[in-house]
Amino acid sequence: MYLITGGAGFIGSNIAAALDECGDDIVIVDWLGTSDFKWRNIAKRRIRAIVRPEECIEFVEENAADVSGIFHMGAISATTETDVDLIVRSNINLSSALWAAAAKYGIPFVYASSAATYGDGSLGFQDRFDEEYLSQLRPLNAYGWSKHVFDRMVLASIKRGEPAPPVWAGLKFFNVYGPNEYHKGSQRSVAVQLHTQIRADARARLFRSDNPDYADGGQLRDFVWVGDCVEVALWLMKAGEPQSGLYNVGSGEARSFRDKAEIIFRNVGAPVEIEYVDLPKNLQGKYQYYTCAPLEKLRLAGYNQPMTSLEDGLQRYVLDHLEQSDIFV
Repeated sequence: MYLITGGAGFIGSNIAAALDECGDDIVIVDWLGTSDFKWRNIAKRRIRAIVRPEECIEFVEENAADVSGIFHMGAISATTETDVDLIVRSNINLSSALWAAAAKYGIPFVYASSAATYGDGSLGFQDRFDEEYLSQLRPLNAYGWSKHVFDRMVLASIKRGEPAPPVWAGLKFFNVYGPNEYHKGSQRSVAVQLHTQIRADARARLFRSDNPDYADGGQLRDFVWVGDCVEVALWLMKAGEPQSGLYNVGSGEARSFRDKAEIIFRNVGAPVEIEYVDLPKNLQGKYQYYTCAPLEKLRLAGYNQPMTSLEDGLQRYVLDHLEQSDIFV
């Protein structure tokens, strides 16, 4: 039985689908809310239980002997969230409590960190797990800060020799896209937002650049297919040998937003028409112009599966999901 926090969310529901297909029992830890999206994210799944996040520690304690692993994907993930106390409760305190429970009961633990911990990228994107490097990183928003705080808490706990889960991994996800992200509103990936724009008025909107080193639409990101994120998470959980550590999870390639738009235009059979708009004031000074995930550490750990190209991932997303009547996994 695997516990998935954020199990009705984006990456969590894709992990649930993969585990379900393997015949594993799954427990979804999440709030489902009042919209149709999150329950539809798990509508096809064979679920053992649905647990509210505030009750998950109690659930682990009562069912520890049956829990094979915890995938901790749940978080306040909006980079624009301004309620920092809410972020602390959800992203730091609950993470710490789950880590302690996993350590106490000997449960493998895979959690979502984020490339947002790297800030503006001026110090690189090295998935190093040492205080010298981590202490220098400066995330640009409270979400990234909260993920960074927990990474450093894990490091400090291990350095003090405190109990830890038998196998653990923190995954620094880069710009993830794919099905079941529809509930995220303005925080949905650029892929689904561009598809929506193109289908609505035959044009895409991208941000103008206010950095002279980048053309309009030429800002670069490491866009990673959600299926690759799932494969890495499952491999680390089920590899059979301790692979504990902090790992980048991306495609390993930086691509422009214009590239992404042009690929989507091709897949829907429409001519390329792009409008450039100013960067919103709330993002000015907090905008990453370049991200790219070095994957050497993950490869050295033994993960040898190829990452999905942007062309292949977007084709699968658009044709198998966004253009279908059933858009869910």
